[in-house]
Amino acid sequence: MKSILILCNGNPPSERLFREHYESTDYLIAADGGGNIALNMGVDPDVVIGDLDSFLPDPTHSLEVIRRLDQEANDLEKALKLARDKGGEQITILGATGHRLDHTLKNLSVLKQFNSVFKQVRMKDDFGETLLIPRSFRKAMGIGTQVSLFPLSGKVTGITTTGLQYPLQQEALENGVRDGSSNRVVGRPVEITYDQGDLLLFVATP
Repeated sequence: MKSILILCNGNPPSERLFREHYESTDYLIAADGGGNIALNMGVDPDVVIGDLDSFLPDPTHSLEVIRRLDQEANDLEKALKLARDKGGEQITILGATGHRLDHTLKNLSVLKQFNSVFKQVRMKDDFGETLLIPRSFRKAMGIGTQVSLFPLSGKVTGITTTGLQYPLQQEALENGVRDGSSNRVVGRPVEITYDQGDLLLFVATP
């Protein structure tokens, strides 16, 4: 099993975004209340997992439900551990942003925690895609695409970029000091390298 879609209980994705990823995935994991979102979309998830404080079972649907009460792990962590156990390689997470800011920040921390477990793990919503990039990253993006860089670990050093309107050359980004928000693609491919830290890339939906 390679492609796994995880649906969380944050701001629900549009039906267009959900269908786009659901139709190309091998397995759908609903993290607790994400199961309600899937059912509202007319889709039965392959499994619902979490502490089940948000999921509302529908007796007309026969679903596999796994209750895990570990309060040291949030529902996304539980879903990602299951995705690992299922042999997932490409992981897309929907519904992990919006609503409570503390939940969104926790989910970004979980993204860092599991980034090395899979070939790729990314969060998507209707505004764009967020992923932790490796120290050498290269991707062709549409000219004019808005991108932002965020030092998830607090400080990222030795950043060099090409293909962006505001390039960096062996420079640092640090929370509260300097950020890398609202840049723009002006060349192809975009290349980003850095020396130390954990660097988030946000790519806005055109």
